[in-house]
Order: sequence, then structure tokens, then C-alpha cells
Amino acid sequence: MAEPNSDEKTQHQTPEAEVRTGKGFSFSPIWVVPLVALAIGGWLAFKAITTQGPTITITFKTAEGLEAGKTKVKYKDVDIGQVENIELLEDLSGVVLNVKMDKGATSYLTDKTRFWIVRARVAAGQVSGLGTLFSGAYIGIDPIKKGKPTKKFTGLETPPVVTTEAPGRMFFLKADKMGSLDVGAPVYYRGIKVGQVVHYDFDETGNAVDIQIFIEEPHYQEVTTSTRFWNASGINVSLSATGIEINTQSLVSIAVGGIAFDRPDKIAPGEPAEENSFFTLHPDHQSINEMAYTAKNYWYLYFDESVRGLSPGAPVDFRGIQVGKVIDINVEYLEKEGKIRIPVLIAVEPERHLEEDRTAPPGTERLKGMVQQGLRAQLKTANLLTGQRYISLDFTTNRPKSELAFKDGIPIMPTSPTPIEEVSENIAKIAKKLGDVPFDEIGSDLQKAIISLNKTLQQTEKLVQNFNRKITPNVNETLTQVQKSIKDLEGSFGSDSSVNYNMRELLKELTGTVRSLHILIDYLERHPDSLIRGKRQAPRSKER
Repeated sequence: MAEPNSDEKTQHQTPEAEVRTGKGFSFSPIWVVPLVALAIGGWLAFKAITTQGPTITITFKTAEGLEAGKTKVKYKDVDIGQVENIELLEDLSGVVLNVKMDKGATSYLTDKTRFWIVRARVAAGQVSGLGTLFSGAYIGIDPIKKGKPTKKFTGLETPPVVTTEAPGRMFFLKADKMGSLDVGAPVYYRGIKVGQVVHYDFDETGNAVDIQIFIEEPHYQEVTTSTRFWNASGINVSLSATGIEINTQSLVSIAVGGIAFDRPDKIAPGEPAEENSFFTLHPDHQSINEMAYTAKNYWYLYFDESVRGLSPGAPVDFRGIQVGKVIDINVEYLEKEGKIRIPVLIAVEPERHLEEDRTAPPGTERLKGMVQQGLRAQLKTANLLTGQRYISLDFTTNRPKSELAFKDGIPIMPTSPTPIEEVSENIAKIAKKLGDVPFDEIGSDLQKAIISLNKTLQQTEKLVQNFNRKITPNVNETLTQVQKSIKDLEGSFGSDSSVNYNMRELLKELTGTVRSLHILIDYLERHPDSLIRGKRQAPRSKER
């Protein structure tokens, strides 16, 4: 094998490293690139840490419509967070959502903030969340700064009716029962919707319900200390002594219920009500106009007749003006007398202008005087259609005087029967008198009289037949003879008869005789001595 020459050895010879020693450090430009990359990475990390929002947990009963990595948290349709993870609770009673929030929402994450799932809903006559049918459900938020910071929340199962930014005021109503009201039920003022029900729950005693309502701005200014609220749910149909009354606010209130408020005409305007003030929820509109009377005088009324149609709450009036109402109706058995009577307890309210002194009840002496003057209570029918009845107070003059009695310290007012009862009583008396009449004896005597009358009629008939057969021909013959005699008399005494002529001549002679007598009597009156001396001769006249 041939050995390489010197030139080839020189070309393939490895150079040796030169070692230099020095006291200073020499920076190479190549380090600029990694340092810049490290600075950029650090800045990005710092920015990510400083701009990253907190992670919170929200508990719901179900995760229906939610999806990790996609479901957003929105406020006014702006994304401010996203669901990162969904897990079940250990007791399987619900789900926990891990939500990454934007840093700008940190100050609003307090114990007053509320979260809920926005889905398509139809409730209380309102339709909401229809957009989620296409975009999917999301989490809504009602941010509130006032409160303690927290990262654990319990979500609402239903969206809040009113959010924090809505202008208006909250008020509370106390009711005996909820009725058909529900969250979202409308609140009306003179037929216009101005608010809605936002919450309800039992009160502290558990015997009533506290209802929270929200009145929008500026309508909450109409709520004053004189305002009255009433339940306007459905169709209010009432049967009373005045007849049938139907009230409703709107079709929505018929379907989902509602509340209305106004100020009664008889009450003066009050001061504006403060927020969260409590009011009483009346059962209907009519009840808000009823004055609250504190002074009451209780009287007992006893009726022996039926009180069907009379119920507690029925009016008590005096000549058409209501002065009280019926409180209670009961049944009382009198063992000694073996009689059942019906006591009715009424309350007369002197503040209704019945008494001169509205604050003090009338004394015993005054009641005694009123009863002695004829004050009586009577049942009357107020409406023939419904059969409702009421108590009427009035003074009567055809009733016996009665003294005032008491039961358990409560005065008893005498009663008078109704007109129908009086008619029934009179009919009963007549029936009793008729019952005492001996109809059997009268019938027997009447039958005997009828038999006797029949005999009399038969005898009369025979007598008439005999009269027609025997007497009537004789009577006819006699009448014929009478007619003939009359004709003879007419012939004898007619105008052309001799008797008539002689009678006329006789009358003429009688007339002349009477005239001569008159002359004689006149002469004797003037010359009475002529009876002795005779008639005087008339003196002769002297010749010349």
C-alpha cells in the first residue's frame, strides 16, 4: 500500500483549538433571539394572568340545554363568561357549573347577584326566550354590586320577573290566601298594567301569605297610604242581597290572575308610600269601599220561622240604610218548652250615623226605650232571583209592647214575622176556627132541610096544578065579566050619554044657587035688620 505524500497529510490534518484566556465576558448576538422570546412569553403570561376573570361555581337542579365549552353567560346579550365544566353534585341533587367570567364582571360577583338559565318560556301570559330555540340556552345574570364578594352561587330555577336596573319600587301585600295569583301576575291601576308579582311566601306566623309586587316608574307614585289593593283574579261573581255582580280586569287576569289598586272615593289622598311598605290585599273591589268600623253593638234576634237565604255578612238596615251586618246564625233548643228557635247575632255599627254619639254604644235605658217604642227586627227578601235575605229594623205600631231582655250580657231585640208569615199565621187561625165548625152536624141538618124543601116544592107544584085546573078558568070568566061591566059603564057615562047631559045641567043650577047664596049673604051682612023689617025699598029719585 502506498503511503500518502506530504501534501495530502497537510490537507487532512485536524487544526488544533486555540485557547485564549482573558478577564472580561464577551456577549454574543445570538442570545438576543431567545431573550426576546422569553420577554414576549412573560409579557403574554402576565397579560393573561392580569386580564383573566375569576372562575365561579353555579349550582342548578338540572343542566338541560347547557353544554361545557359552548354555553355563554350573557348580560344584555353581551358575552361576559363561559361554562367550562359541568359536574354532578355528590348527592345527585343537582349540577355544578364551573364558569369562567370576564375580569370586568368581578365587582358584580356578590351574594346579591342572581343567575338563571334562559330558555323559551310561556308563563303568566308572557312569552320569553324564543331566541334560544335557535341559538341554544344561555345563563342570564342580574349583577348587583351591593353585597359581599363570593364565587359560589345557587342559580334560580325561573328567571326573575324584575331585574335590578328596572326603575320602580317594591311593595308587600298580606293576604289570607294566594288564590290564583302567581309570579308574573299583572298589577293594574285603573285597568292599565303598571307592575307584576315578583315573589310570594308564607309570613312569619304561617297563617297568611306575603306577596311582593313591583310597580314601575312613574306609576309607583300613585301608591299612597290611602291606597287599597284587591284581588282581581279571574271573573269575580258574587251573589249578595243586591243581586248578581260580575267584575274582571282583563283576559290575562282571567287566565293567570291579577292584582288591582286604587284609592276609594270616601278616603282622602294620603302621603306617598315608602318602598317595601305593607298593604292588605282585599278579596274583591267591593270590600275596599267598606269602611272599617271599630265601634260595634251586638244584639240577639230570635226567629221561629225559617232563615233560609240569610247568611253571615248579610246587611242589617234601618229603613233602607245599612247600619250593620249579620255575624252568626245558630240553632237553640229549649228543653223545658220543647221548642226550637234560631238565634241570630247582629252587629250594629254606630259610626254609620245611626247614633248621635259614634264612639259610645247606646245604654240599656236607651235600648229599652227604643224597644218599648216598637223597635223590631224582621226578615225580608232582598232579591227574588237569588233568594238572599237581610234583616230590617223599624218601628212598628201594631205589635204589643215588649221589655228588653238579655242573653250573656247582650240585649235581645224583639222580632216580628214576615208578611208571608203573618198571612200564614192568619190562615192557620182561620183553619183552626174552621176546624171547630161542626160540618158533620151542619151537613146532616142541611140534608134534612133539603129533603123538607123537596117535599115543599112537590106540594107547591101540586097546588099550582090545582090552581091552573080549577081556579084559573073562574078567574078568566070573572075578568071577562069585569071587562063587560066596564064597557057598560063607559056607555052610561060617556060624553054623549043622557046621564052626562043631566049632570051638566045639574052643575049649572048648582052654580046659580051658589051665586044667589053669595048675594044673599052679602046683603044680610050689610042689612042684618032686614030679617025683621024685611027688605027695604029703594028710594025713588025726585022728578024735576
